[in-house]
Amino acid sequence: MTEVNKSLKLYAGRSNPELAQKIADIAEVELGKIRLTTFKNGEIYARYLESVRGSDVFIVQSVASYEEGDVNDALMELLIMTDAAKRASARTVTAVITHYGYSRQDKKSASREPLSAKLVANLLTVAGVDRTIAIDLHQGQIQGFFDTPVNHLTALPIFADYFLKKGLKNICVVSPDVGRAKASKKLADMLDADLAIMHKSRPLHNVAEVSSVIGDVAGKVCIINDDMIDTAGTMKASAETLKREGATAVYICATHGLFSGPAYERLMEAELEEVVVCDTVPVPASRQNDKIKVLTVAPLLANAIMNVYQEASVSELFDPDFQL
Repeated sequence: MTEVNKSLKLYAGRSNPELAQKIADIAEVELGKIRLTTFKNGEIYARYLESVRGSDVFIVQSVASYEEGDVNDALMELLIMTDAAKRASARTVTAVITHYGYSRQDKKSASREPLSAKLVANLLTVAGVDRTIAIDLHQGQIQGFFDTPVNHLTALPIFADYFLKKGLKNICVVSPDVGRAKASKKLADMLDADLAIMHKSRPLHNVAEVSSVIGDVAGKVCIINDDMIDTAGTMKASAETLKREGATAVYICATHGLFSGPAYERLMEAELEEVVVCDTVPVPASRQNDKIKVLTVAPLLANAIMNVYQEASVSELFDPDFQL
């Protein structure tokens, strides 16, 4: 029987090349050579400039708007890169999706709505993705939309380590809505903190109304935790409500800093100490200041990639309850 020698090839899409390079440096591998261009009519072209035959290919892409394109371009580029790798006889293709676009459309809240998160999972599967590595999906059940393995990572330990090092006292972790309560409880346990939950409604898309707080936040340092910040309407309204309820300081941490539309202006105007996000979506250096901090998830993703490639456990990287 012929022995097969495995090889790892890591490639970056155009939506988050800086993070891909950090991952490559930590994993001590070279970023693969690939040509990615966009025709004048908007069509995307991809060609691997080296052989990927028999290789385990990992593609790092954030399905979010970026300098050269929007969220749809990022998704289409990932699909085309996957198709090109499969047609070039790659052994496996793993999509390292640092932000899963369309994840908010994961259920039907009204009649005649799409399940876009499921549609994206179908597209990835049909394109040839064998495994997906994702971080802080909008809802964990999105993993069930795939018929192929999904490694769902979380940035909660990264946030916990950051705030523990700040030496904050009398902390209360605040979930911006009921749907985020379970994840916020995990962060509260890591910080040995209390938990509170905001009561929020959305009369329209990107419009949030916060009416009350479930839990005692008076005299406490509040840390609002969410999976993403889009236009920052929820965060600004939540911070204002917490201040009215007697919070002494308000911090925000969210894995994905999309910062669409008026987000930066709203955050700078809000009475906040810090807004802490990860580099799953690029944040321009010009926007990073004393109020907006960016933490890297590169070590977490690099270790996950190496463990998948070496067929080792991924859970042990982030799950405090994991036991051999």
